[in-house]
Amino acid sequence: MLRRNRLALVGAAAAGTVALAGVALPATASPTPPAPRSPSAIGWRACGDDGKAECATLRLPIDWSRPDGPTFGLAIARRQALDRDARVGTLVFGPGGPGDSGVQRVTRLKGGIDRFSDELRRRFDIVSFDPRGIGASHPVTCSADLLRAAPSPMIKSAAQFRATLDHNARLRADCRARTGPLYDHADTLSTVRDVDAIRAALGEPKLTFHGSSYGTLLGEMYAETFPRRVRAMVLESVDDHSIPDARRFLTSELAAAQDSFDQFAAWCGRTRECALHGKDVRAIWRDLRARADRGELPDPSSPGTALPEFGLVLMAYKSFYGPDWAELASKLAALDAAPPLRAGARPAAAQAAGETATDPFTAQFCSDWSLPVRDYGEYARLMRRTEKVAPDMTFARPVMAISACLGRPQPVRNPQHRLDVRGSAPILLSNAVHDPATPYAWARNVARQLGPTGRLLTYEGAGHGSYDRGPCMQNTIDAYLTSLTLPPPGTTCPAQ
Repeated sequence: MLRRNRLALVGAAAAGTVALAGVALPATASPTPPAPRSPSAIGWRACGDDGKAECATLRLPIDWSRPDGPTFGLAIARRQALDRDARVGTLVFGPGGPGDSGVQRVTRLKGGIDRFSDELRRRFDIVSFDPRGIGASHPVTCSADLLRAAPSPMIKSAAQFRATLDHNARLRADCRARTGPLYDHADTLSTVRDVDAIRAALGEPKLTFHGSSYGTLLGEMYAETFPRRVRAMVLESVDDHSIPDARRFLTSELAAAQDSFDQFAAWCGRTRECALHGKDVRAIWRDLRARADRGELPDPSSPGTALPEFGLVLMAYKSFYGPDWAELASKLAALDAAPPLRAGARPAAAQAAGETATDPFTAQFCSDWSLPVRDYGEYARLMRRTEKVAPDMTFARPVMAISACLGRPQPVRNPQHRLDVRGSAPILLSNAVHDPATPYAWARNVARQLGPTGRLLTYEGAGHGSYDRGPCMQNTIDAYLTSLTLPPPGTTCPAQ
């Protein structure tokens, strides 16, 4: 779910404009959707790596409670169905992150539209977008210096806790001043209204939706807000927005990260191709963390500088998304063999990024999750608890989500709550058993919240994301999206 660096600079895309203020209805949707706008209302223009995609910009309200107030441009992109005679309709893809670009998912050939099977590309127009505050959709803009100066989430004293609170407050004020009113309307519930505006502008009476990772929260809330406007919905790598507090958020997230480390260590134990095969993987890992904590571990990406412990753990955590176990083992073996740096060597300096940079993460995530921590004492207790749950992955990326939101004014715009979906078409959830970022337990809990409306498809392997994990997963999901055929309850697909 946390897939972008806070300094990520997302390229702009886009073209024509159509005003859609007032398209979305209030949160309680009527049983019958209003007559949709004509698709010709969108000013599509050719774009993409091959010139065969189409891009446009929708003018939407910044604040949906004031549909006649200030607007922003929502960047969208489309590739039309390759077989017009077999076309089912439009599939809207909800990008993850927060921070991923849905426009690039459509416009790029490699690492973009190739995510979707040939069958989906043949049968559907595939549409996605840059969520508000991200990419080409009025990105949240902040001081590059402040973003680079973000304190480490490895807070080890009351003074460091206070310094983090102070930095977060200065960053919020700076980002709000540079971004304008959209900064305070970057939450997912606002994006739900944006997606319904896309549906209406495309002329679709009902929504066919595939959300991935953080995009599953968008799908869940759309189904809750506009249940009778759902034709089909896939939630892949599922967010559970009912988790009530920082303790349970961190416990569940880091338990999943530890499970992924356990899978990696077990793979090394049985696989000769692992560069650490025959060695004590956990002992080597503990030693590398200790060396990083002392400032003695060389950063392979910046010779002569130190790799901090959080950077080391983050490197491993990222590799579990693939999972890229062989690559991780090779990196750890090289670090283990590297001579130590002089104790106290400085971490690598951040590269200059100009006066401003975009922050595609905190404005959205911190508006969707209320995870307050009162003081350093509570923070230290959280960390001690996570050490028990995840002794090898204590400082994985989810800790950064907590630290980046410290001091956020309460209440947030879109706080956690138990999902309440009534009257929606069936929703298909898919999740890997060993997912490092969206725990399998989250998917099972969301399926329970959905009740008869939800159906969970289980991938028995590892990694973040499950749609493209072999023909069993892909064909099952494609059959549901195209013909609304659900798999039997309890369906699982083998690890690939």
